[in-house]
Amino acid sequence: MGGGGGGILSLLLIFCCCCFCLFFGWGSCNQTYIVYMNPAHRPAVHPTASRWYEAQLQSLSIDPSRRLLYSYSAVAHGFAARLLPRHLPLLRRHPSVLLLVPDPLLRLHTTRSPSFLGLVPSSSASASASASAPLRALDAAAHDVVVGVLDTGVWPESPSFSGDALPPVPARWRGACEAGVDFAPSLCNRKLVGARSFSRGFRAAGGAAEFASPRDRDGHGTHTASTAAGAAVANASFLGYAPGTARGMAPGARVAAYKVCWAAGCLGSDILAGIDAAVADGVDVLSLSLGGGAAPYFRDTIAVAAFGAAARGVFVACSAGNSGPGPASVANAAPWIATVGAGTLDRDFPAYARLGSGRRLAGVSLYSGKGMGARMAPLLYGGGADNASRLCLAGTLDPARVRGKVVLCDRGVSARVEKGAVVKAAGGAAMILANTAASGEELVADSHLLPALAVGRKAGDAIRQYVGSSRKPTAALSFGGTVLGVRPSPVVAAFSSRGPNPVVPQILKPDLIGPGVNILAGWSGSVGPTGLVKDRRRTVFNILSGTSMSCPHISGIAALLKAAHPDWSPAAIKSALMTTAYTVDNTNSPLKDAAGGSLATPLSYGAGHVDPQKALSPGLIYDIATDDYIAFLCALNYSIQHIQVITKKANVSCSRKFSDPGNLNYPSFSVVFGKKARGVVKYGRELTNVGAAGSVYTVKVSAPDSVSVTVKPTKLVFKKVGQKLKYRVTFACKKGANHTGAAFGWITWSNEHHIAQSAVAFTWKM
Repeated sequence: MGGGGGGILSLLLIFCCCCFCLFFGWGSCNQTYIVYMNPAHRPAVHPTASRWYEAQLQSLSIDPSRRLLYSYSAVAHGFAARLLPRHLPLLRRHPSVLLLVPDPLLRLHTTRSPSFLGLVPSSSASASASASAPLRALDAAAHDVVVGVLDTGVWPESPSFSGDALPPVPARWRGACEAGVDFAPSLCNRKLVGARSFSRGFRAAGGAAEFASPRDRDGHGTHTASTAAGAAVANASFLGYAPGTARGMAPGARVAAYKVCWAAGCLGSDILAGIDAAVADGVDVLSLSLGGGAAPYFRDTIAVAAFGAAARGVFVACSAGNSGPGPASVANAAPWIATVGAGTLDRDFPAYARLGSGRRLAGVSLYSGKGMGARMAPLLYGGGADNASRLCLAGTLDPARVRGKVVLCDRGVSARVEKGAVVKAAGGAAMILANTAASGEELVADSHLLPALAVGRKAGDAIRQYVGSSRKPTAALSFGGTVLGVRPSPVVAAFSSRGPNPVVPQILKPDLIGPGVNILAGWSGSVGPTGLVKDRRRTVFNILSGTSMSCPHISGIAALLKAAHPDWSPAAIKSALMTTAYTVDNTNSPLKDAAGGSLATPLSYGAGHVDPQKALSPGLIYDIATDDYIAFLCALNYSIQHIQVITKKANVSCSRKFSDPGNLNYPSFSVVFGKKARGVVKYGRELTNVGAAGSVYTVKVSAPDSVSVTVKPTKLVFKKVGQKLKYRVTFACKKGANHTGAAFGWITWSNEHHIAQSAVAFTWKM
């Protein structure tokens, strides 16, 4: 759950490089470090990397039986260990040690979407049935694809993980279903083929793993896993909302759950162990709805592990984060990761506030009770001694003033559902949650514990003005159920994190967006839908919002593409998703941004909104090999040791180095001009024909008035399937033009059958 809602641990995006013994409040100052090793130094006498790490620690008088937490080998060379301050200089001076990184704390970034994406036929459009037929035909092929989900675990009893309709598990699968607290290995089946948990890093930091097993007591992991590859479940709903058949993006694919997140967050050492195990187990796709802040890639645990996974053919999707709409807020920005932002669906849950003045204002809600009926109740704003009461924070409301009233609360600081709980505890009859300028007009529905709805900033200001000008303000709330066909949609969610890329501005991030607002999916039987302790309700499904929800949509669609094209690299799959994405809504207008209602840009949606049907047959792809990524890393002027950390290669060199990081064969462009608006930037790209032999493509360029764009050649003739052809692009600032902020354009290669479109973002150094 994300985007500022809910009381679940998926609310925020943070990155801590502090001492976690202090974070958790424990007195000892052991701290966990991830230690990256140079494999070229490993003597033949040690049969495994793990034995070598133990020997190295022993040689430094560091007891591995007490200190060593994990040994990594599939996606990284190194280990995690609890170290004392005196251990650090010993390791840093050791010739086999490439880098020590403090164990980072990361957070989770937290039906209708299959139909909205064209994965199942719409009841109102016969054309949709035929259009989605190729994708629906992939269900059988997807049986061999395994989606690994790193999250809070899994609730195996969820009907989303029923495996009755699937054939036996692929023989190549090497994963395990681990026994643990309240979790028997027999709970896995032909759908849920693996379940493991990783908590050594969390425990070493002083945390208590609430379930020492893969079982999900938070709900987030069950929700993301079922979104990616949940089985079809008829007659699903959340307390009557969003009724219909709930299914994942790839209902025929298998799911493997890796629990790496616990009550206070997700430790990098546990995440790295989970990815290491998942790749060794044989997953084809990894889905991570979590992340941290901006850091060089060699210090970014997810970036390092994702590189190792991609090098072994595993597609990795990560959420972009919920720190929008601020600029340069995007997380998981490595080019070998598919970084996913969030958009809305064409489904809504309307609710209405009727004021004593007669005015009726629209909002949203998932409240499932009886409501207030036609009864008007006194309306109160600021039911306490100071302005903090307007935020309805815990302890700020005076029960004597609040009892029996509708309380108007400003959004912000605390979770949305927590505000409702505070109002209810103080005796309030209902709540109106009003956005401020920070949230604009974006609305996210919540299943509040009392009659409550959320309204946008404009409606909120109108209600505030009414309360301030009326002697006896009153209000009544009503709830409108589920509405489909909302226009416009999709709209970029305001909470969705934005570019420019804070690590490497020459790589445009996020890559694309998918459905991430009010998503129905499976839920844990251990927690109520709000995640609050006070919430005693239990539901099979829940509705959440956040880039946590959009990420598994892309992961599941990637599984379908993997089934259709098993020989495609992760970069090829990502290219297909990006170059076929769309940038208009269901009114045929350019995508809008919920943050302010203005037009959205590639800094918020990347290449656009995913289109699974078109991605299945993109015609052209931008492929990237491991050596290309190395040339890219060399262009960042990383040291050889740092590149070794990322690539796992002992003998890496920068004999091949891009002149500019933007020369990576990426499906989009981010052009950064130097100061004083002068400059020319030249990038090269290579396209691979995955369409028919004899395909001919011509280029079309869309550019802002301030920049001239020249593409050579302007025509590409592919004589055979798999042929690769190169082109060059020159971007030049025009003299006298206005060069401020950001501008955007497109480079599009097309023929009568296919369109491969690349977003171009232009920024100027001030």
